[in-house]
Amino acid sequence: MFLTEVQLLDPMQANSDIILAKARWYRLIPIAFITYSLAYLDRANFGFGAAGGMAEDLGITPAMSSLLGSLFFLGYFFFQVPGAIYAENRSAKKLIFWSLILWGGLAMATGIVSNINALIVIRFMLGVVESAVMPAMLLFLSRWFTKSERSRANTFLILGNPATILWMSVLSGYLINAVGWRWMFIWEGLPAIIWAFFWWRLVQDKPQDATWLTTPEKQALEAKLQQEQQGIKPVKNYAEAFKSRIVILLSLQYALWSVGVYGFVMWLPSILNAAPNMNIVKTGWLSAVPYVLAIIGMLSASYFSDKTLNRKAFVWPFLLIGAVAFYGSYLLGANNFWLSFVLLIIAGGAMYAPYGPFFAIIPEILPKNVAGGAMALINSFGALGSFVGAYIVGYLNGTTGGFGASYIFMAGSLLLSALITLVAVKQPGAAAKPEPVKVSMP
Repeated sequence: MFLTEVQLLDPMQANSDIILAKARWYRLIPIAFITYSLAYLDRANFGFGAAGGMAEDLGITPAMSSLLGSLFFLGYFFFQVPGAIYAENRSAKKLIFWSLILWGGLAMATGIVSNINALIVIRFMLGVVESAVMPAMLLFLSRWFTKSERSRANTFLILGNPATILWMSVLSGYLINAVGWRWMFIWEGLPAIIWAFFWWRLVQDKPQDATWLTTPEKQALEAKLQQEQQGIKPVKNYAEAFKSRIVILLSLQYALWSVGVYGFVMWLPSILNAAPNMNIVKTGWLSAVPYVLAIIGMLSASYFSDKTLNRKAFVWPFLLIGAVAFYGSYLLGANNFWLSFVLLIIAGGAMYAPYGPFFAIIPEILPKNVAGGAMALINSFGALGSFVGAYIVGYLNGTTGGFGASYIFMAGSLLLSALITLVAVKQPGAAAKPEPVKVSMP
C-alpha cells in the first residue's frame, strides 16, 4: 500500500483525517479492465482469422487483407470525438453498455460472412461502435481517481490490451485448430454481449451516485478533484482546446506511435507463421510472449510515473527503445529468426509501457470541461495512425515478400513519436504539495 497526502477544500473534512476510499480500486478497476479487454479481443483476433484460413476461404488477397485489417481504425477515427462528448455531457455508462452489445454482435457476425463486401461493412462498423470506448473509459476513470493515482488507473485499464492479446493469441490458435476461424469469431464475440449487463449493474457514472461510498468519502474525493482543477488554466470550449499546441502535437505523436503498435499487433501472427516449421498453435504461443513484457513494462512505468508525477520521462525513452529494437530486427533479417524474435519482444514491450503516463497528461493540463474531448481527438489520430500502420505494414509485407521494409517503417514512426514527445510535453517544476488527508490505494 502507498500513502499519499492530499488537501481537502473543506477544513472540517481536513480535520477529520478522512481516507479516500480504497474500494474504488477493487470495485472499478477490474470492471474497467474486463470491459476494455473484451473490446480489444474483438478487434485483434482478425489477424489470427486471416492467418488461420479466412483469407483462403473468402478469396482475400494480401492487399485486401491489409485493407480489411485497417478498416476498423478508419471507423474508429471518425466517431471518437462525438462519442466522447456524449460520455462527457451525458453518460459514459450508457454509451459503453450499448457499445458492448453492438461490438459483440458484429464480432460474431464476422464468423458467418460469406463474401468480402459484408466483411468490409462489418470491419468498418466494428470500428464505429468501439470508437468511443477508450476516451469514455479514460473520462470515467478521471472522475474517480486523482492525479497521483491516474497513471496507474489508466494502466490497469489499458492492460486489457496486452493481457488480452496474450491469452487471446493462445486461445485463438487452439480454437482455429479445433473448430475453425468462423467459430473462433463467434465464441470470442459472445462474452461482450453477456458482460454488457454486468457493466450496467455494477458501475455508476459519478462518485456521488455510488451507494458503496459513504458521504464523507464522496466529499473527500470530490474536494480533491476540484482542488486539482484549480491549478489548470481555463479553456472555454472544445475548439480552443483542439487548437492548442499540446493537443496538436500529442495527436501527431500518438498517430506515429500507433503506426508501430498496430502494425505489430495486426501482422505479428503472419510474420511468425511464415517462419520455417511453424503452425498456428506455435504461432499463438509465440505471439503471446511480447505481451508478457508489455504488462511488466506498463505496471512499472505507471508506478514510477505516479510516484514522481513525471509523465514525459516515462514515455519517450520507451518509444526510442522500440524504434531501435525494430531496426535491430531488420538488420538481423529472416536468417536469424530467434534473435530477431527477441528484438520483436523488446519492441512490443517498449511500445506498450508508456500508455498509462501518456494518458495522464491531458487531464493534468486541460480542465475537465474539455479534457474528454481532447483525449478523444488524440485517440482518434491514434486510430488514424493505426489504420496507416495496419495497412502499410500489410502492403509492404505483401509487395516485398518479406518483413524488413515494414520493420524500417515501424522503427521510423516510433523514432519520430519519441522526438515529438520531447518537444511537446513540458514537465512542470515541482508543484506545491498539498497537505494532510491520507489517500490509500494499492
